Amino acid sequence: MRLQLWSYNYDPEPTGIAPLSTVFAREMLARGHDVTVVAAHAHYPEPAWGTRLRPYAERRDGVRVLRLPLWIGRRTAGERIRQEGTYAAALSAASVLLPTPDAIVAVSPSFPALAPTIAHTRLRRVPWVLWLQDVIPDAAAVTGILEEGHLLRAARRFERLAYASADRVVVISESFRENLRAKGVPDAKVARIFNPASRPVRDSLRPESSIDPSIVLTMGNIGHTQNLAEVARAFESDPGLTERGARFIMAGDGVAADDVRAAIGTDRVQVTGILGDDALSRELERAGVALVSQRYEGVDFNVPSKLMNFMGSGLATVAAVRPDSEVARIIGESGAGWVVESPADAARVVDRALGDRAAVREREERAIAFAARQFTPARVAEQFEEILEDVVARRA
Repeated sequence: MRLQLWSYNYDPEPTGIAPLSTVFAREMLARGHDVTVVAAHAHYPEPAWGTRLRPYAERRDGVRVLRLPLWIGRRTAGERIRQEGTYAAALSAASVLLPTPDAIVAVSPSFPALAPTIAHTRLRRVPWVLWLQDVIPDAAAVTGILEEGHLLRAARRFERLAYASADRVVVISESFRENLRAKGVPDAKVARIFNPASRPVRDSLRPESSIDPSIVLTMGNIGHTQNLAEVARAFESDPGLTERGARFIMAGDGVAADDVRAAIGTDRVQVTGILGDDALSRELERAGVALVSQRYEGVDFNVPSKLMNFMGSGLATVAAVRPDSEVARIIGESGAGWVVESPADAARVVDRALGDRAAVREREERAIAFAARQFTPARVAEQFEEILEDVVARRA
């Protein structure tokens, strides 16, 4: 098939959606499909790649990529809206010149970019699949980016229009499927495909000699919904972890990183910033356990991709999340860790886990087995192929 992937984020961005889109494009190319990516100029989580005022094309690992200019800014809600608005405008202009593919896979976010997607696919009569990574109106309401009112109601109406326009909607969790069902989206239109691990999925356990049972690892975006400042305080104040000399490493960065650094009171907790591939591989190789945390009220609006990489790397995970969250569901189904509700509970469970390698090892085995069944790029691409072949055939 001739496929276009419209993704706001793409390689070389190291965290968030970009690694997922990159894995998808590479795998579909490897399976013999003709793949073109339409993306914004690299900008996330920090504007570390300068600016470009004009569109430009490049190849990344054999994949054609068209990059669109962006007015970068994420410090305020207004800057975020402006940034995504400039991408949507650039996408509208560029789409006129794009060749007509067999199908388009459009990743959300970017939420405003769904407007040119809807218009373009209607005009060209091209089938398209919405790959839903975040339920943006719900996320905007929960995080306070948008308050209840005129603008949020308009966003919810547009959200329903996007679901109606798409030939299929691929969601990354059962909680997303339930969310869309409550909004009137037919079950037949929705398919659940877990996100791929963006790092290699191991086929065996890490050697014991490489593991440091005093290290707890989290990674990726450090945002407000991860609640990592409170997690750091709970970690430092837990007497068992203090006596054990346990260390908590946050391998990442983000808008809340300064708040987290300000909350740290000892040298046992560290925010490393974004790590290169080799450095991150070393942290994944030596960590005793992994930690995933979330804090927000209401429905799930995202699923942290770090969980797939922790499980694929053979780490047992302690999750401080809502018991009805998708993270809790995956860990419960796989048996790959422990689920608790508060940072204080997480600290106590981490302490017990670091002292019981047999219990951790059992969960590491389950993590790898589940990741091999669900999170490999090949498995994800196989499921997407079935959907894309179906929507192309139906349109034909």
